[in-house]
Order: sequence, then C-alpha cells, then structure tokens
Amino acid sequence: MTTTANELQTKGDAARRAARELARTSTDIKNRALEGIADSLLDRADEIIAANEIDVEGARQASLTPAVIDRLTLNRERLAAIAADTRAVAVLPDPVGEMTDMKLLPIGMQVGRRRVPLGVIAAIYEARPNVTVDIAALCLKSGNACILRGGKETINSNKVIASALREAITAAGGPGGAVQLIENTDRGLIGELLTMKDTIDLVVPRGGAELIRFVAENATMPVLTGGIGVCHTYVDRAADLDKAVAITLNAKTRKVSICNALDTVVVHADVAPTFLPDMARAFAGKNVEMRGDERALVILQEANAGHAVAAGPEDFDTEFLSLTAAIRIVDSLDEALEHIHEHGTGHSDAIVTEDYSAAMRFLDEVDSAVCYVNASTQFTDGAQFGLGAEIIDSTQKTIARGPVGLREITTYKWIVFGSGQIRP
Repeated sequence: MTTTANELQTKGDAARRAARELARTSTDIKNRALEGIADSLLDRADEIIAANEIDVEGARQASLTPAVIDRLTLNRERLAAIAADTRAVAVLPDPVGEMTDMKLLPIGMQVGRRRVPLGVIAAIYEARPNVTVDIAALCLKSGNACILRGGKETINSNKVIASALREAITAAGGPGGAVQLIENTDRGLIGELLTMKDTIDLVVPRGGAELIRFVAENATMPVLTGGIGVCHTYVDRAADLDKAVAITLNAKTRKVSICNALDTVVVHADVAPTFLPDMARAFAGKNVEMRGDERALVILQEANAGHAVAAGPEDFDTEFLSLTAAIRIVDSLDEALEHIHEHGTGHSDAIVTEDYSAAMRFLDEVDSAVCYVNASTQFTDGAQFGLGAEIIDSTQKTIARGPVGLREITTYKWIVFGSGQIRP
C-alpha cells in the first residue's frame, strides 16, 4: 500500500470508528453539535473569510471561470446563510431509530423496520466550501461519519471550516472523527478513495461532468450522482405572460452558477410574439445573451430588445452556468415535451400555464427529479424544500432523487421481537 493509500485508510478507519459511535449518539448531542457548528462558523468568520480570500485569489490567478469563482467565494452574508441552514438541520426530526411497518404476525412475533445510518459517506466535490458544512451537518444528524475531499481551489477554506466542525462536535460530546477532511489535493487520491469499499458505504460526487463520470465508472461502492442540469422553462399558450417573464428572469439570473438555473426557454408559437420581446427586455436589464432558434431570433431582432444571436445545435444541450439562455419556439405542448425529453438531463424543469390539463401532462410526462408548475427552477434546493440542507441534487432514480436530505442518507434494518418461536 502506498503512503497516500495509508493516509486514506487511516482517515477511513477513523471515520468507521466514529460512525459506530454516532449510531448510538443521542439526538440532543447531535443537535448541540449542530448549533455549535453554526456558532463556530460565525465566531470564526474572519479566519474563514481570510482563508477563502487566498482561495479566491488563487482561482483568479488560475483563470477559473466567473461561475466557479462565485461558487467558491464566502462572505459574512453567505456564512450567515450556511449557519442558518445548519440550525435548520438541528430542528428537523431525527430519522435514526424511527420504526415503521410494525406488525404482529399470527405466530406471535412482532416484525418491523428501524431506520439506521448508512455508516460512512464520502463526498468528492470541487469549488464549493459550503458543501463541506452541508454534508457534514446532514451526515452528523443522520448518524453518518463523512470523508470529505474538496477541490484544491478551496483547500484553505475547507481546512479552517473542517477544524471548526470537529471542535464543535467534540465540544458537544460527539466523536470529532466523524468529519474527516482529505487535505492532500492530488487528484490521484480520488482513484484510491474509490477502492475503499470496505470502509465507505456511499460516495457522492459533486462537480462537473468529468468528475461525476469518473466516480461513477470507477467506484467500488454505491454512488449517488446528480448535479448536471440542462434546465427548461416551457411557456405554454395558456401562460400568464407576466408570471412567465418573472419566472424566467428569476430562473435564469437569480444565481447563474447553480445546477438548477434556467438554460433553455421553450415558448409556444401562439404567445412568442408577445412574450419574447417582454422577456428580452427583462433579460437585457441583467445582461443575458439570448441564443434563439430561427423563429425566435426573428422576433427578438425585430423587437430590438437585448442581445440575441443565432443558436448553434450544441446550445440546446448546454448547461451554461452563465448569463446565457437558449430560446426555442414550438407549435404544441407535445413538441415542448419532446424537446425536454431529447435535451434535458432529468434535473429541474418547469411549465408556466393556466391550463390545468397542460400542467398535469407536464408533471406526468417530464421525467425529471423536480417538475414545477408556475414557479422558478431556482427552488430546487434542500433548504428550500424544508430539508435544512442537501447532500446533492440527485438525478438518479434509485437510492434517492432530487434534493437529498436526512432520510435519504439512512437505510433500515428489520427488527423482530419473538417469545421463543422456532421455525418448523
């Protein structure tokens, strides 16, 4: 075993020991630890922000994209939001120990299911220091230990944050080893980590398509994937166009660097001549570049509102993560559904309509983790859905789907109470 592999195994063994302790740690201790984490993030804000500034400057020197730099940047406002999400996790019901499906069999045995932690969860992610807290908080509350491998872009931030996490957990009476941060930023470590099936029960990759593909293809343990979102908003012929403008503007521009930001606006031909100029004027105020198909481009250019160019064939398959949106005009709901089926990634898609039948068809036929009627796709988020935070926005159909919170990172065991029964 290499020196690097030895270091990983040492951290893995520590996480496994902590997981056994966490499985019997009381809800009160876990909640005190979460409150302590929130306090520590605010108390150590100057130290965290100073470390983060080093990471941000390094990202600029490396010419990383504005979207990446935005994701890795921390300030007091963002730290306050992370702390608030952590407190929200503390007040959620603890899923561990929940009993379900309890029944008395004719032979007198009681049989049911008890919810239990998975054990050790590894997270491999890139330029998102908030993920360090989100995953640690959810794992802690659900009784799981975690092994965190963030990207080199945020290593300074993550070191300080992980230190704050461990101190708060220990101070509350929990196992500080429940949070293991891999500080070596060598990408070769990922391959080693993915072989540790006897230590790690689930691995979660959060980042670009290349990272997710590598983890999915090389992991020897179960993988929970997601995060790549080519997200659509379809403006139906029966849409309230004022709502449609507000929804598309928010979905595109509130935060462009997240996976649930709008990428393509699909518009019914009947409302396109009225809607597109209004949308374009709203987009122009936020400097959004519109890439329209042939019919959309004619309307946009005649309206002379905003910056519009011809869409290339790749634009309808692109997760922009920038102030760019593709525009497609369709002649029917059927055509809109077909477009989303062909170009979507199963993340978050929306319809704007006052037609109940159209809304129900959209919900029935769009095979995405989150489907919206008359709302912005920006809401796809664990905190927004009442989960406190999220491990990942999963686009899988097994293990978990959509924002993954506490319940989704637990499993169950069968519990049987007998009184001496033997099977004939």
